[in-house]
Amino acid sequence: MRMKIHSSRISNQVVAQNRCHNRVRRLLKIAKPLDTSGFTLVELMVAIFIFGIVITSIFASYNAVFTSAGRVTRGIGLYDMVNICMNRITRDLQAMHLTLLPKYRKPEFDGEPDPYRVVAEASDPTTGNFPRLGFASLAHIPFDRADYGGIARIVYYVQEASEENYQLKRSDTLAPDEPFEAKESDPVLCEHVKSLKFTYYDHEGTAHDYWDSESDAFRFATPVSIEVLIEIEHEDDTMLFNTSVMMPVIRDVLE
Repeated sequence: MRMKIHSSRISNQVVAQNRCHNRVRRLLKIAKPLDTSGFTLVELMVAIFIFGIVITSIFASYNAVFTSAGRVTRGIGLYDMVNICMNRITRDLQAMHLTLLPKYRKPEFDGEPDPYRVVAEASDPTTGNFPRLGFASLAHIPFDRADYGGIARIVYYVQEASEENYQLKRSDTLAPDEPFEAKESDPVLCEHVKSLKFTYYDHEGTAHDYWDSESDAFRFATPVSIEVLIEIEHEDDTMLFNTSVMMPVIRDVLE
């Protein structure tokens, strides 16, 4: 009887120990150390800093690309504008109309000037005035149905449109003997003109910055060729264009 009681006590102790061991195991599982495989605060701050640098570089690159694209587009627009302007000037000059010899006579004192004369004023740096060129041409541009064309007086002149914006304009009238008068309706050939220069070459190849076919200084002759130089400046863009036009007809010098 005593042996049975003792065995029962041992069994109870074993069961209690097993329960205690199981509790310890559960506690050890609960108290398992945290996983240390994540990022530390310093690593996160470094990653954010690097990400900021990358994003800033990307936006700077896009900004540079868009700025360059804008300048290229603006440059193409300016080039097209001046190209059209030069083509118009070339057509007008190649259609120049003159009074040729022997019909032409030297102007008399207080007499009427030749309606088909070539008169060009030089620029004046002291006053900032641009040059002006006037001549007769068959390249008249009609503006309405009642306009049947004819010999027109073409005058190129520069006019200030706004602050730091000068426009090259074209006067076209079917009355070549009337004095020149600028009009608001005169079409604009070119905008943002910084400088304009006409160079006139005589029979000997000498260059002149003005011309008057009614003057004895030029022996009543007309230019053999005319060179046109236009400088355009808009914002940060500056472009220089030039062309040379050989006259289809010329009047020789009078001795």
